[in-house]
Amino acid sequence: MATRADRRASGAARHRLLPGGRGAGPMPWIIAIMMFLTVLAAAAGLGLGAAVRAMSADLAGRASVQVVEADAQARARLATRTLAALRGADGVRTAIPVDPAVLADQLRPWLGDDATSGELPVPALIDVTLTPGDAAAKVAHLRRLLGGLSPRLRIEPHAAFLLPLAGLLSALGWLAVAVVVLMGLATGAVVVLAARGAHDSHRTTIDVLHLMGSTDVQIARLFQRRIGLDAMMGGALGFAFALLAILIIGLRLSATGSELLGAVNLDWAGWVLLAALPVGGVVLATLAARWTVLRALGRAL
Repeated sequence: MATRADRRASGAARHRLLPGGRGAGPMPWIIAIMMFLTVLAAAAGLGLGAAVRAMSADLAGRASVQVVEADAQARARLATRTLAALRGADGVRTAIPVDPAVLADQLRPWLGDDATSGELPVPALIDVTLTPGDAAAKVAHLRRLLGGLSPRLRIEPHAAFLLPLAGLLSALGWLAVAVVVLMGLATGAVVVLAARGAHDSHRTTIDVLHLMGSTDVQIARLFQRRIGLDAMMGGALGFAFALLAILIIGLRLSATGSELLGAVNLDWAGWVLLAALPVGGVVLATLAARWTVLRALGRAL
Protein backbone atom coordinates (compact mmCIF):
# COMPACT_ATOMS: atom_id res chain seq x y z
CA MET A 1 0.00 0.00 0.00
CA ALA A 2 1.33 3.43 -0.93
CA THR A 3 2.45 5.69 1.93
CA ARG A 4 1.46 9.32 2.39
CA ALA A 5 4.80 10.42 0.95
CA ASP A 6 4.21 8.24 -2.10
CA ARG A 7 0.80 9.75 -2.60
CA ARG A 8 2.27 13.25 -2.34
CA ALA A 9 4.93 12.32 -4.89
CA SER A 10 2.28 10.87 -7.17
CA GLY A 11 0.18 14.03 -6.83
CA ALA A 12 3.18 16.22 -7.64
CA ALA A 13 3.94 14.09 -10.69
CA ARG A 14 0.37 14.40 -11.86
CA HIS A 15 0.49 18.15 -11.37
CA ARG A 16 3.51 18.42 -13.66
CA LEU A 17 1.43 16.91 -16.45
CA LEU A 18 -1.00 19.85 -16.26
CA PRO A 19 -0.19 23.31 -17.64
CA GLY A 20 1.08 25.97 -15.33
CA GLY A 21 -1.78 28.30 -16.30
CA ARG A 22 -4.63 28.54 -18.75
CA GLY A 23 -3.53 30.03 -22.03
CA ALA A 24 0.13 29.54 -21.16
CA GLY A 25 0.79 27.31 -24.17
CA PRO A 26 -0.04 27.68 -27.85
CA MET A 27 -2.73 24.96 -27.90
CA PRO A 28 -5.72 27.13 -26.79
CA TRP A 29 -4.88 29.82 -29.33
CA ILE A 30 -4.46 27.33 -32.17
CA ILE A 31 -7.81 25.75 -31.35
CA ALA A 32 -9.40 29.22 -31.07
CA ILE A 33 -8.24 30.14 -34.58
CA MET A 34 -9.41 26.84 -36.03
CA MET A 35 -12.76 27.07 -34.25
CA PHE A 36 -13.21 30.63 -35.52
CA LEU A 37 -12.68 29.49 -39.11
CA THR A 38 -14.83 26.39 -38.63
CA VAL A 39 -17.80 28.34 -37.29
CA LEU A 40 -17.53 30.92 -40.07
CA ALA A 41 -17.42 28.20 -42.72
CA ALA A 42 -20.38 26.40 -41.15
CA ALA A 43 -22.38 29.63 -40.95
CA ALA A 44 -21.61 30.37 -44.60
CA GLY A 45 -22.75 26.90 -45.65
CA LEU A 46 -25.98 27.12 -43.64
CA GLY A 47 -26.71 30.64 -44.86
CA LEU A 48 -26.14 29.77 -48.51
CA GLY A 49 -28.30 26.69 -48.15
CA ALA A 50 -31.11 28.81 -46.72
CA ALA A 51 -30.74 31.29 -49.58
CA VAL A 52 -30.97 28.52 -52.20
CA ARG A 53 -34.07 27.06 -50.56
CA ALA A 54 -35.73 30.47 -50.29
CA MET A 55 -34.87 31.28 -53.89
CA SER A 56 -36.19 27.95 -55.16
CA ALA A 57 -39.43 28.28 -53.18
CA ASP A 58 -39.98 31.86 -54.35
CA LEU A 59 -39.19 31.32 -58.03
CA ALA A 60 -40.48 27.79 -58.65
CA GLY A 61 -44.06 28.94 -59.25
CA ARG A 62 -43.46 32.30 -60.94
CA ALA A 63 -43.09 33.33 -64.56
CA SER A 64 -43.11 36.46 -66.70
CA VAL A 65 -45.09 36.98 -69.91
CA GLN A 66 -43.62 39.46 -72.41
CA VAL A 67 -45.75 41.25 -74.98
CA VAL A 68 -43.20 41.98 -77.69
CA GLU A 69 -45.02 44.48 -79.92
CA ALA A 70 -43.45 47.62 -81.40
CA ASP A 71 -46.69 49.59 -81.79
CA ALA A 72 -47.76 50.99 -78.42
CA GLN A 73 -51.51 50.79 -79.04
CA ALA A 74 -51.36 47.27 -80.45
CA ARG A 75 -49.15 46.30 -77.52
CA ALA A 76 -51.70 47.62 -75.02
CA ARG A 77 -54.59 45.77 -76.73
CA LEU A 78 -52.64 42.52 -76.90
CA ALA A 79 -51.59 42.90 -73.25
CA THR A 80 -55.24 43.29 -72.22
CA ARG A 81 -56.27 40.16 -74.13
CA THR A 82 -53.33 38.22 -72.73
CA LEU A 83 -54.12 39.26 -69.16
CA ALA A 84 -57.74 38.10 -69.54
CA ALA A 85 -56.62 34.77 -71.00
CA LEU A 86 -54.10 34.18 -68.23
CA ARG A 87 -56.58 34.91 -65.45
CA GLY A 88 -58.94 32.32 -66.87
CA ALA A 89 -56.28 29.68 -67.57
CA ASP A 90 -55.80 26.51 -65.55
CA GLY A 91 -52.79 26.49 -63.26
CA VAL A 92 -52.62 30.28 -62.88
CA ARG A 93 -53.14 31.68 -59.40
CA THR A 94 -52.61 35.34 -60.20
CA ALA A 95 -51.68 37.42 -63.25
CA ILE A 96 -50.63 41.01 -62.55
CA PRO A 97 -49.41 43.50 -65.17
CA VAL A 98 -46.14 45.24 -64.34
CA ASP A 99 -46.49 49.00 -64.07
CA PRO A 100 -44.68 50.59 -67.06
CA ALA A 101 -43.30 53.29 -64.74
CA VAL A 102 -41.73 50.65 -62.48
CA LEU A 103 -40.28 48.88 -65.51
CA ALA A 104 -38.88 52.15 -66.82
CA ASP A 105 -37.20 52.88 -63.48
CA GLN A 106 -35.53 49.48 -63.60
CA LEU A 107 -34.31 50.06 -67.16
CA ARG A 108 -33.12 53.63 -66.61
CA PRO A 109 -29.64 52.66 -65.26
CA TRP A 110 -28.94 50.87 -68.59
CA LEU A 111 -31.01 52.82 -71.12
CA GLY A 112 -31.04 56.26 -69.55
CA ASP A 113 -33.97 58.63 -70.10
CA ASP A 114 -34.82 56.82 -73.35
CA ALA A 115 -36.51 54.15 -71.22
CA THR A 116 -39.30 56.63 -70.35
CA SER A 117 -39.41 58.65 -73.53
CA GLY A 118 -41.65 56.19 -75.34
CA GLU A 119 -39.33 56.08 -78.33
CA LEU A 120 -38.03 52.64 -77.42
CA PRO A 121 -40.49 49.74 -77.85
CA VAL A 122 -40.21 48.32 -74.33
CA PRO A 123 -42.24 45.08 -74.05
CA ALA A 124 -45.18 44.96 -71.69
CA LEU A 125 -44.73 42.48 -68.82
CA ILE A 126 -47.22 40.39 -66.88
CA ASP A 127 -46.14 38.73 -63.64
CA VAL A 128 -47.71 35.27 -63.34
CA THR A 129 -47.94 33.17 -60.18
CA LEU A 130 -48.72 29.49 -60.75
CA THR A 131 -50.66 27.14 -58.52
CA PRO A 132 -48.69 24.47 -56.60
CA GLY A 133 -47.69 21.45 -58.62
CA ASP A 134 -45.60 20.66 -61.67
CA ALA A 135 -44.40 24.13 -62.68
CA ALA A 136 -42.76 22.91 -65.89
CA ALA A 137 -45.99 21.32 -67.14
CA LYS A 138 -47.98 24.45 -66.30
CA VAL A 139 -45.48 26.68 -68.13
CA ALA A 140 -45.65 24.39 -71.18
CA HIS A 141 -49.46 24.59 -71.12
CA LEU A 142 -49.37 28.40 -70.92
CA ARG A 143 -46.82 28.56 -73.71
CA ARG A 144 -49.21 26.67 -75.99
CA LEU A 145 -52.10 28.91 -74.87
CA LEU A 146 -50.20 32.11 -75.56
CA GLY A 147 -48.89 30.78 -78.85
CA GLY A 148 -52.48 30.43 -80.00
CA LEU A 149 -53.20 34.05 -79.11
CA SER A 150 -50.24 35.69 -80.82
CA PRO A 151 -46.70 34.83 -81.91
CA ARG A 152 -45.55 38.02 -80.16
CA LEU A 153 -46.15 36.57 -76.69
CA ARG A 154 -43.35 34.93 -74.73
CA ILE A 155 -43.35 33.28 -71.33
CA GLU A 156 -40.22 32.68 -69.27
CA PRO A 157 -40.12 30.98 -65.85
CA HIS A 158 -38.15 32.96 -63.29
CA ALA A 159 -36.25 29.89 -62.15
CA ALA A 160 -34.63 29.57 -65.58
CA PHE A 161 -32.88 32.93 -65.20
CA LEU A 162 -31.46 32.23 -61.75
CA LEU A 163 -30.71 28.53 -62.17
CA PRO A 164 -26.96 29.16 -62.73
CA LEU A 165 -26.86 31.40 -59.65
CA ALA A 166 -28.62 28.75 -57.57
CA GLY A 167 -26.08 26.19 -58.79
CA LEU A 168 -23.22 28.51 -57.81
CA LEU A 169 -24.65 29.08 -54.33
CA SER A 170 -25.14 25.33 -53.86
CA ALA A 171 -21.55 24.66 -54.90
CA LEU A 172 -20.29 27.29 -52.46
CA GLY A 173 -22.41 25.74 -49.71
CA TRP A 174 -20.91 22.30 -50.29
CA LEU A 175 -17.46 23.88 -50.37
CA ALA A 176 -18.16 25.36 -46.93
CA VAL A 177 -19.17 21.90 -45.68
CA ALA A 178 -15.90 20.49 -47.02
CA VAL A 179 -13.99 23.24 -45.21
CA VAL A 180 -15.72 22.35 -41.94
CA VAL A 181 -14.76 18.68 -42.37
CA LEU A 182 -11.16 19.58 -43.21
CA MET A 183 -10.93 21.91 -40.21
CA GLY A 184 -12.21 19.10 -37.97
CA LEU A 185 -9.56 16.74 -39.33
CA ALA A 186 -6.89 19.42 -38.90
CA THR A 187 -7.97 20.02 -35.30
CA GLY A 188 -7.73 16.31 -34.57
CA ALA A 189 -4.26 16.19 -36.14
CA VAL A 190 -3.09 19.15 -34.04
CA VAL A 191 -4.35 17.49 -30.87
CA VAL A 192 -2.62 14.22 -31.78
CA LEU A 193 0.69 16.04 -32.30
CA ALA A 194 0.28 17.96 -29.05
CA ALA A 195 -0.52 14.79 -27.11
CA ARG A 196 2.48 13.00 -28.57
CA GLY A 197 4.73 15.92 -27.69
CA ALA A 198 3.39 16.06 -24.13
CA HIS A 199 3.88 12.31 -23.75
CA ASP A 200 7.47 12.44 -25.01
CA SER A 201 8.38 15.40 -22.80
CA HIS A 202 6.96 13.78 -19.63
CA ARG A 203 8.28 10.25 -19.91
CA THR A 204 10.13 10.52 -16.59
CA THR A 205 7.00 11.71 -14.85
CA ILE A 206 5.01 8.89 -16.44
CA ASP A 207 7.53 6.37 -15.14
CA VAL A 208 7.10 7.80 -11.63
CA LEU A 209 3.34 7.50 -11.94
CA HIS A 210 3.70 3.87 -13.01
CA LEU A 211 5.87 3.20 -9.97
CA MET A 212 3.23 4.80 -7.78
CA GLY A 213 0.66 2.37 -9.16
CA SER A 214 -1.08 4.51 -11.75
CA THR A 215 -2.56 2.69 -14.72
CA ASP A 216 -2.37 3.72 -18.37
CA VAL A 217 -6.00 4.80 -18.29
CA GLN A 218 -5.38 7.07 -15.29
CA ILE A 219 -2.36 8.65 -16.97
CA ALA A 220 -4.26 9.12 -20.22
CA ARG A 221 -7.05 10.80 -18.23
CA LEU A 222 -4.55 13.44 -17.06
CA PHE A 223 -3.50 14.23 -20.61
CA GLN A 224 -7.06 14.36 -21.90
CA ARG A 225 -8.03 16.63 -19.01
CA ARG A 226 -5.27 19.07 -19.85
CA ILE A 227 -6.01 19.09 -23.57
CA GLY A 228 -9.75 19.16 -22.88
CA LEU A 229 -9.34 22.35 -20.83
CA ASP A 230 -7.25 23.91 -23.61
CA ALA A 231 -9.87 22.92 -26.18
CA MET A 232 -12.67 24.33 -24.02
CA MET A 233 -10.93 27.66 -23.62
CA GLY A 234 -9.89 27.89 -27.27
CA GLY A 235 -13.29 26.75 -28.55
CA ALA A 236 -15.16 29.29 -26.44
CA LEU A 237 -12.83 32.09 -27.54
CA GLY A 238 -13.02 31.17 -31.23
CA PHE A 239 -16.80 30.78 -31.10
CA ALA A 240 -17.24 34.17 -29.44
CA PHE A 241 -15.21 35.98 -32.10
CA ALA A 242 -16.95 34.03 -34.89
CA LEU A 243 -20.35 34.94 -33.45
CA LEU A 244 -19.36 38.61 -33.42
CA ALA A 245 -18.19 38.39 -37.04
CA ILE A 246 -21.43 36.66 -38.10
CA LEU A 247 -23.57 39.35 -36.46
CA ILE A 248 -21.57 42.13 -38.13
CA ILE A 249 -21.82 40.45 -41.55
CA GLY A 250 -25.56 39.91 -41.01
CA LEU A 251 -26.08 43.60 -40.32
CA ARG A 252 -24.11 44.54 -43.42
CA LEU A 253 -26.16 42.15 -45.57
CA SER A 254 -29.42 43.57 -44.20
CA ALA A 255 -28.25 47.09 -44.97
CA THR A 256 -27.83 46.27 -48.67
CA GLY A 257 -31.60 45.91 -49.12
CA SER A 258 -31.13 42.99 -51.51
CA GLU A 259 -33.74 40.25 -51.34
CA LEU A 260 -31.17 37.63 -52.35
CA LEU A 261 -28.59 38.70 -49.77
CA GLY A 262 -31.34 39.09 -47.19
CA ALA A 263 -32.20 35.41 -47.70
CA VAL A 264 -28.71 34.47 -46.44
CA ASN A 265 -29.74 34.00 -42.84
CA LEU A 266 -29.77 31.37 -40.09
CA ASP A 267 -32.81 29.85 -38.43
CA TRP A 268 -32.87 28.50 -34.89
CA ALA A 269 -31.68 25.05 -36.04
CA GLY A 270 -28.65 26.67 -37.67
CA TRP A 271 -27.76 28.54 -34.49
CA VAL A 272 -28.07 25.32 -32.48
CA LEU A 273 -25.75 23.57 -34.92
CA LEU A 274 -23.20 26.38 -34.66
CA ALA A 275 -23.37 26.28 -30.86
CA ALA A 276 -22.72 22.53 -30.99
CA LEU A 277 -19.44 22.99 -32.87
CA PRO A 278 -17.36 24.09 -29.82
CA VAL A 279 -18.82 21.21 -27.81
CA GLY A 280 -17.94 18.81 -30.60
CA GLY A 281 -14.46 20.31 -30.74
CA VAL A 282 -13.88 19.63 -27.03
CA VAL A 283 -15.14 16.05 -27.40
CA LEU A 284 -12.94 15.51 -30.46
CA ALA A 285 -9.85 16.90 -28.74
CA THR A 286 -10.46 14.84 -25.60
CA LEU A 287 -10.97 11.58 -27.47
CA ALA A 288 -8.00 12.23 -29.77
CA ALA A 289 -5.76 12.94 -26.79
CA ARG A 290 -6.93 9.81 -24.95
CA TRP A 291 -6.44 7.58 -27.99
CA THR A 292 -2.98 9.02 -28.72
CA VAL A 293 -1.67 8.67 -25.18
CA LEU A 294 -3.05 5.17 -24.67
CA ARG A 295 -1.47 4.07 -27.94
CA ALA A 296 1.86 5.65 -27.00
CA LEU A 297 1.80 4.03 -23.55
CA GLY A 298 0.96 0.67 -25.08
CA ARG A 299 3.94 0.88 -27.43
CA ALA A 300 6.26 1.87 -24.59
CA LEU A 301 5.57 -1.37 -22.69
